[in-house]
Amino acid sequence: MKLLVLTQYFWPENFRINDVVEGLASRGHEVTVYTALPNYPTGKFFEGYGFFGPFKQKHGNAEVRRVPLIPRGRGGRLRLTLNYLSHALMATLLAPFQAKGEFDAILVYEPSPMTIGIPARALRALKGAPLLFWVQDLWPESLAATGAVRSRAVLGLVDRLIKWIYRGCDRVLVQSEAFIPSLEAHGVPRERIRYLPNSAETFYKKMPHEPGSEFRVMYAGNIGAAQDFPTILAAAERTPQVRWIILGDGRMREWVESEVKRRGLDNVRLLGQRPSEEMPRHFAQADVLLATLRREPIFAYTIPSKIQSYLACGRPIIAALEGEGGRIVRDAGAGWAVPPEDPDALADAVRAASTLARTELDAMGNRGEAWFRSHFEREKLLSRLEGFLQEVKR
Repeated sequence: MKLLVLTQYFWPENFRINDVVEGLASRGHEVTVYTALPNYPTGKFFEGYGFFGPFKQKHGNAEVRRVPLIPRGRGGRLRLTLNYLSHALMATLLAPFQAKGEFDAILVYEPSPMTIGIPARALRALKGAPLLFWVQDLWPESLAATGAVRSRAVLGLVDRLIKWIYRGCDRVLVQSEAFIPSLEAHGVPRERIRYLPNSAETFYKKMPHEPGSEFRVMYAGNIGAAQDFPTILAAAERTPQVRWIILGDGRMREWVESEVKRRGLDNVRLLGQRPSEEMPRHFAQADVLLATLRREPIFAYTIPSKIQSYLACGRPIIAALEGEGGRIVRDAGAGWAVPPEDPDALADAVRAASTLARTELDAMGNRGEAWFRSHFEREKLLSRLEGFLQEVKR
């Protein structure tokens, strides 16, 4: 099939759509990626990129076409709004020039913002190809939950935009089955909705554990408001005998660093961003891996993509979150699920983990790895996606 993949984020930015594109191309599909100039998460264009391109590249077997946008900067509300809207505008206006050719289907990847749906509908009209919209983040719910938008009038306008976008979709794919009621409430017929969870790249695999002199809890991922770092730091204060390691970057990194210094948390280390390919080696040095989200109804619907990565690497997990993410950890028998925004509960889980024998921790990790292979294995999900594409192929 000739496929057009529309996404605001793509290589060299680190998003799961990179691996999906690679997987589809390796299966013989002709893939063109229509995306933006990379600037996530630092807010600055990556080295080698700028307002003037490059706009045409090749990544593996996929063609890549880019459009300019206003970079995120420090991630303030105004700058993010300009980032989202500038991409939606430029991707729509430049579609006839940067997304040339005919396609059998259009796959849209939407981790946020939902404004990606504006050029998506324009492309559907321009190309006459069926549109599959893969929802990773629910709008307007997540806007209200993170406090990004508080105005009821603005949220109402966003709600109308979401309904308009969904009306133009031939299929709406969801990364969590808990998203389905929201889609139905926005007018998507149940027969158009398909469940497609995230997988993990093939380099996420179990490596031999490297024990250290201290019990180590490791968090890897975005350092943002949604990830509830106040609770992480409060739990670290309660467990001075435990080493807390944070890998990643994001809007709240400076705040976390200042709080670690202010509180004298010698047991917390921020190691910054690391290449995804190195993550399994880092995970092997952890005794347990940590996933957190704030207590918001929308976050209870979400399966954080780090859950799949953690499971694939066969390490025990502590999930301080509600809903789907915590349920998966419990059902898999892969670790502990505790309430979000509860530093005492998180600290108790860490202490409980630190008292277990290595054989018990290894057994948890093995169960998680088996659950990953059964429910989230990459090739199975690529085949499922191919089936959805075949359903609507013109």
